[in-house]
Amino acid sequence: MRPVGVWRWSLWGLLLRLLCSPCLGSPTPSTAPEKRAGSQGLRFRLAGFPRKPSEGRVEIQRAGEWGTICDDDFTLQAAHVLCRELGFTEATGWTHSAKYGPGTGRIWLDNLSCSGTEQSVTECASRGWGNSDCTHDEDAGVICKDERLPGFSDSNVIEVEHHLQVEEVRLRPAVGRGRRPLPVTEGLVEVRLPDGWSQVCDKGWTAHNSHVICGMLGFPSEKRVNVAFYRPVTKLKAKPKTQMGRGPVKRQDFERILSLFELQSPLILSFQRLLARRQQHSFGLHGVACVGTEAHLSLCSLEFYRANDTIRCPGGAPAVVSCVPSPLYAASSGQKKQQSKPQGEARVRLKGGAHPGEGRVEVLKAGTWGTVCDRKWDLQAASVVCRELGFGSAREALSGARMGQGMGAIHLSEVRCSGQELSLWKCPHKNITAEDCSHSQDAGVRCNLPYTGVETKIRLSGGRSRHEGRVEVQTGGPGSFRWGLICGDGWGTLEAMVACRQLGLGYANHGLQETWYWDSGNITEVVMSGVRCTGTELSLDQCAHHGTHVTCKRTGSRFTAGVICSETASDLLLHSALVQETAYIEDRPLHMLYCAAEENCLASSARSANWPYGHRRLLRFSSQIHNLGRADFRPKAGRHSWVWHECHGHYHSMDIFTHYDILTPNGTKVAEGHKASFCLEDTECQEDVSKRYECANFGEQGITVGCWDLYRHDIDCQWIDITDVKPGNYILQVVINPNFEVAESDFTNNAMKCNCKYDGHRIWVHNCHIGDAFSEEANRRFERYPGQTSNQII
Repeated sequence: MRPVGVWRWSLWGLLLRLLCSPCLGSPTPSTAPEKRAGSQGLRFRLAGFPRKPSEGRVEIQRAGEWGTICDDDFTLQAAHVLCRELGFTEATGWTHSAKYGPGTGRIWLDNLSCSGTEQSVTECASRGWGNSDCTHDEDAGVICKDERLPGFSDSNVIEVEHHLQVEEVRLRPAVGRGRRPLPVTEGLVEVRLPDGWSQVCDKGWTAHNSHVICGMLGFPSEKRVNVAFYRPVTKLKAKPKTQMGRGPVKRQDFERILSLFELQSPLILSFQRLLARRQQHSFGLHGVACVGTEAHLSLCSLEFYRANDTIRCPGGAPAVVSCVPSPLYAASSGQKKQQSKPQGEARVRLKGGAHPGEGRVEVLKAGTWGTVCDRKWDLQAASVVCRELGFGSAREALSGARMGQGMGAIHLSEVRCSGQELSLWKCPHKNITAEDCSHSQDAGVRCNLPYTGVETKIRLSGGRSRHEGRVEVQTGGPGSFRWGLICGDGWGTLEAMVACRQLGLGYANHGLQETWYWDSGNITEVVMSGVRCTGTELSLDQCAHHGTHVTCKRTGSRFTAGVICSETASDLLLHSALVQETAYIEDRPLHMLYCAAEENCLASSARSANWPYGHRRLLRFSSQIHNLGRADFRPKAGRHSWVWHECHGHYHSMDIFTHYDILTPNGTKVAEGHKASFCLEDTECQEDVSKRYECANFGEQGITVGCWDLYRHDIDCQWIDITDVKPGNYILQVVINPNFEVAESDFTNNAMKCNCKYDGHRIWVHNCHIGDAFSEEANRRFERYPGQTSNQII
């Protein structure tokens, strides 16, 4: 009988360990924010949903009554003053038209005018307290920098005594929370209230409620879950005790446990039921009634438990939800990908975002991608986009080209979604013309994403701020995790983009191969090498690399990878229509091309020409390069390394900025041209933008946001030498920033392509477009090859 006794004690020990596990313990209450009076006897708070703790609708309490502020004449300077009143260091933005929902009560201030230096909002000019001609549809909000004033006692009153609100939601798995792969897709629903995390009673719980919860957690849809496994099991009837091994035990219980060990899945489920029986539930919410289209649980009808309730959730249990992740996240959670039926090309995409699930919304119409006007753009429409793309509901509906401006057509306006549509194209909308809307009104979204924990496997060290430093990654398995460095060989902008995305720090400004000036502390071991990324990966683990065998040409911690990240980035696009309109052929005498030859702007056969006699045949065209991003485009190298060119009389700031190529339909290059060096400046700007960069007199070089650099067809090197090209059908390709030397928010739109027909005397250029402007089908009709950006002759 000894072996039976050993099994008995090991099994009951395992059960005791699980039953004592804190993974389902009662939630620990958190300390509620301290509430104190603001300046001049006023109190301030942020309200509305969905939002972060440092943003929201501004509400002021005066004479015991809470009210709002009208957005008329509201500015960033006023937002600075209000953020300081709320205990934050400064404002990063402000919102209008009740973005966080309309408030209630009085509208205390209207036409608020601040310089930004005031110590209190009472020092700002306004129409006077309570004097307003606004409605709550014009309530103003602020977005504060998530950094507290030193020594500030928190008066950012997010909750009030008689108005409870749900700020955050999570799923708590029943067993083995620490060992389960992320993201968590199934578990008990918990909500964060002012006094801590609480569970939700499942009385009357519906699939609509689950749909909202899954959307908030970053999942596009929900699925049915067997809640019986989470409910308490009925107590086993007592049986005569039998002496087995070292002590008495119920034979029925013991045999049941042994039988469960034969099947792992039923054992886990039984453990869950046993844990549920031991759980002391802490309910804070019941009576949840969602329509299913809400972007946030707080928008549903909710009933909160009060502290004096004696019986909570009679006959009920904690609500349980199971969510379906998109294929992008199903692989990371270890789930098997569901093989879906082949579908056509996506008709909605996001462009220009630093993180997954955010960006400018673009839709496909008649084979061409275009943007969406932000008129009447709201969370309902944004959530339809997010779920259609495999994310959760929308965290934010962006207006005013917050994710950069698009270029080309604007396909939709006044989109009105109910939230139940499967595609944005199913929503009622208005087809518009160019006069109705401009790209300064392009709509964007930020979607809820599943928590995957990838940011915990990477960190920066030695930098002057949290946005820069030497990259350190975590390797090894459970029990043997260690931090190490990345070999700098081949590390560039694309790799830095992935690192910054994984860190949650936005875009990459620079990818550095030497970091000797950043002290890495005690970390000196290189644990990863040969990293090659496409720039779209969610983490460095998804990039190609050498695996466990590290090979580094330059050894030592000084030659390891580093990054400088930024919240904004530039985005360059070529005006393709101008290329098509200005293309022509010129036979230029050789005696006028000495300067161009010096700058390597002619084909290689020009070296053997009979200088200065003869001519070269040039395909000339104008190029107008726009910066439609959210940061100025600056050269990678500083002034100290710029090169003076006597021929053109200015400094050149980049070695290679643009490639010009003539390709056959199968992708073979037959002629090339490029800006071997380039001068970057603002030639023209939009009406409300001022020029900042000019090459003359050793001036600063770059392209300002909202400006463009124009290179006319009649200047040197603005051509392709086609002297050796035979008559035929070709593709003209122009690639900006081809070596990714300068970071941009989107590299996929850097190439422009045109069809061209050359008969030996004349050339026709037509169908010019940005490389990602057409649908996949239209691109296949346009060309029979995937394209190239390497500028290497095949």
